Amino acid sequence: MPPAGICALVLAAGEGTRLRPLTERVPKALCPVGNVPLLDRALARLAGLGLTGPGTVAVNASYLADQVVAHVGARAHLSVEPDGPLGTAGGVGKLRDWIAGRGVLVGNADAYLADPAAAPGPDVAALLDGWDGRSVRLLGQPAADPAAPGTFDGHEFTGFSLLPWRLVRELPATFGDLVRAVWRPAEAAGALEVVAYPGTFYDTGTPADYLAANLHAAGDGELLDPGATVTGRVRRAVVGAGAVVRGDVERVVVWPDATVDEGERLCDVIRAGDALTVPAG
Repeated sequence: MPPAGICALVLAAGEGTRLRPLTERVPKALCPVGNVPLLDRALARLAGLGLTGPGTVAVNASYLADQVVAHVGARAHLSVEPDGPLGTAGGVGKLRDWIAGRGVLVGNADAYLADPAAAPGPDVAALLDGWDGRSVRLLGQPAADPAAPGTFDGHEFTGFSLLPWRLVRELPATFGDLVRAVWRPAEAAGALEVVAYPGTFYDTGTPADYLAANLHAAGDGELLDPGATVTGRVRRAVVGAGAVVRGDVERVVVWPDATVDEGERLCDVIRAGDALTVPAG
């Protein structure tokens, strides 16, 4: 059963500028990690909490929105921002009529989370447990420098927050971010709580973190889609459906339908298409 009085929003409107040129052709939310689009990982995590369907789950879209809309289909309510991304706060504000009095669990589509002790969904359930419906909760991990800018109670944000309706109803559908509009004011009022996430987190925003998340998803070996053709040497790599690998790859993500030709040797890169190679360094 879904949590009473809770809905969810997956933020998938961003341009993913740090992942360019990969995101020149695919929105960041649809970039695959472990051969699963990031957006599908987020929706599966919500489903693990009992949150499914367009009455309970929304996805926003702006950059390359047609791809996101087609990918989501009828699985969630779609909120398109046609004039450019509204930011994390504006994206929530645009959905006020849909949220309609509920608390909202907001997740970043680009957050890669993995806890060996709990399945997706149950791994973040502590964010909802015992919630009073009025405070703001953030999922976080202890920061290397607890006093660094951008930390909350000594923690770094790990992709999910829980917002009460009393604050959501004040958000306009104009550009803004949740840090300034909601989180810091709640912190100043003593109404913000950080819930620790015990597993692994990557925000996948840079090629280095994107590669690291993929290699984590692959475990200690290789993750090869059954629809891939591999005749070359593959070590610590993720190879997508329809990809053809004839060369030598190590610590590499090969996107679906991409090609690595015989004689090519790739290491610590992402390969998309026939020739696009993005270094992770």
